[in-house]
Amino acid sequence: MSFNTFGHLFRVTTFGESHGPAIGCVVDGCPPGIPLTAVDIQHFLDKRRPGQSRFTTQRQEPDAVSILSGVFSDDRTGGQVTTGTPIMLMIENVDQRSKDYSAIRDLYRPGHADYTYDVKYGVRDYRGGGRSSARETACRVAAGAVARKIVPGMAVRAALVQMGPHKIDRRRWDWDEIDRNPFFCPDREAAAQWEPYLDGIRKAGSSIGAVIEVVAEGVPAGLGAPVYGKLDADLAAAFMSINAVKGVEIGAGFTAAELSGEENADEMRMGNDGKPLFLSNQAGGILGGISTGQPLVARFAVKPTSSILTPRRSIDRYGHEADIQTKGRHDPCVGIRGVPVGEAMMACVVADHYLRQRGQVGESAAWPFPAPDAR
Repeated sequence: MSFNTFGHLFRVTTFGESHGPAIGCVVDGCPPGIPLTAVDIQHFLDKRRPGQSRFTTQRQEPDAVSILSGVFSDDRTGGQVTTGTPIMLMIENVDQRSKDYSAIRDLYRPGHADYTYDVKYGVRDYRGGGRSSARETACRVAAGAVARKIVPGMAVRAALVQMGPHKIDRRRWDWDEIDRNPFFCPDREAAAQWEPYLDGIRKAGSSIGAVIEVVAEGVPAGLGAPVYGKLDADLAAAFMSINAVKGVEIGAGFTAAELSGEENADEMRMGNDGKPLFLSNQAGGILGGISTGQPLVARFAVKPTSSILTPRRSIDRYGHEADIQTKGRHDPCVGIRGVPVGEAMMACVVADHYLRQRGQVGESAAWPFPAPDAR
């Protein structure tokens, strides 16, 4: 199985299965001399870790990360720093219950990758989906913690902005609120309404989808390249590679189809700092595939968790029809734990493009350019 690596200069290769002994990743292309410890990474893994509320899977995984290579510490470096060599990060699996899946070893779960993995490879790991499990996303979160350190001044944040049909009120957006509720929701009133709503879905043994918004601030202008290296194209591919994601939009996204040309065009003036001041951000911080210096804004839609208690019609690998009921521990809304994953993928893509820009043209081109001669 190939295609386990993403990125060009900042490259991440993930490994491991849901019910194997460990999962992890190798980060290659990280510049040397960047301070990096396990504590720096653990903070973000803790945001994604299962079992933190009744609204996520009760699988108890500490997700404790170990750095096995790519760092060095002595009195000359002032602490542990990256060496410029591959950084190997490992997370042990400690709470697998493979027996929960023994009854479905030959059955295909509707909505899962069971059939497609079997038809492609002729073998599948039925224990939680193996390589197709969302457990793999812990590796991305670990890599994203490294990526955040590469772009100076960059801050990446994400929030759950819709659960099922219920959307937040953007007039009540408060970034501080996302750490005060179990949904990473920036709207306190919406979060309060989601609790009984998701409780009902959870108790019914069902699931629901969600929409996550990711914002990267402090991203320099000039990242990305035409025609097939567009920053927004790579962001879309990165988000679509996350388990259960079925749609991505940048900036105004699909709403742009409802706007007039006057509404959609982000007008410009000169700011007091001598840099362009955009009067809106319908483009999501990207024009022509290249960053404008505005915040990068993207959203992605996560489908409902396919593992539900309600019996569903299916077939087995021998062509027999059967009914299937998935047991075990599952997220009633997998979008909740998708928030730190979205942050990680944004960080990795921007870090990769930052290194590409630095490698191609060095520092950003001087702007503003000299005015043409008035002669």
